[in-house]
Amino acid sequence: MMSTQLYGANVHANGIRQHYLRFGGAKPGLDPIILLPGITSPAITWAFVGERLGQVFDTYILDIRGRGLSEASDSLDYGVNAQAEDAITFAKALGLQRYSLMGHSMGARIAMRAARRDASGCARLVLIDPPVSGPGRRAYPSKLPWYMDSIALAARGMDGEAMRAFCPSWSEDQLRLRAEWLHTCDARAIRQSFEEFHTDDFHADVPHVALPSLLIRAARGGVILDEDVAELEALKPDLLVETVPEAGHMIPWDNEPGLYAALGDFLGATLA
Repeated sequence: MMSTQLYGANVHANGIRQHYLRFGGAKPGLDPIILLPGITSPAITWAFVGERLGQVFDTYILDIRGRGLSEASDSLDYGVNAQAEDAITFAKALGLQRYSLMGHSMGARIAMRAARRDASGCARLVLIDPPVSGPGRRAYPSKLPWYMDSIALAARGMDGEAMRAFCPSWSEDQLRLRAEWLHTCDARAIRQSFEEFHTDDFHADVPHVALPSLLIRAARGGVILDEDVAELEALKPDLLVETVPEAGHMIPWDNEPGLYAALGDFLGATLA
């Protein structure tokens, strides 16, 4: 099957260099997708999803600031508000007047904040297993040392087999890719984002976003429990919810077809 990846590129938006990968190209009648990955997932690690999305949609996968090939420095703000503004200005810099926002984990929290701050171009939201931790809530299941230790080893140089100690269920190809790119995740960015999982209130955004929204959660992994779904549905009664079976938090790594089935026709066309 021919690749749908068109190119990687950089754009100056919100005062920084933002790098992205583009898949598919313009599709008349369908909104493009901006995909925002999670806390330690450079855009390239979601390329296999971009390849599939690109068969149907014009798809942009963004390197969140401090990850991959986007800008990083000790003077940057790595908080969710800055990240949300990045997504908003990225769409404007590329001239996308209407688009869907899809985010995984941290990226889902960024997407929700971006939609609350400026929903003028956003047509719909896909929230893939967002952390529901926050002030006064249970902690996020993963721990900061898991990220920091693996980043430190990747910065020194590690192979896929060494990465297996951190991601024991992943395939050899997945481990090699993570080992190759994890060093591009700035430790300062990871620390601030992780801390905001516990200090920033994701739930406060939910009732203020009127966009059609789809929550996709993993059947296992403990990030979103049944009681969390009930609370989110109370905050946003029109929220659509799908659960991907046989999948932990890194849903497409565990059950890629399950992710596409969960999307259904929410984005305007089906993938499954």
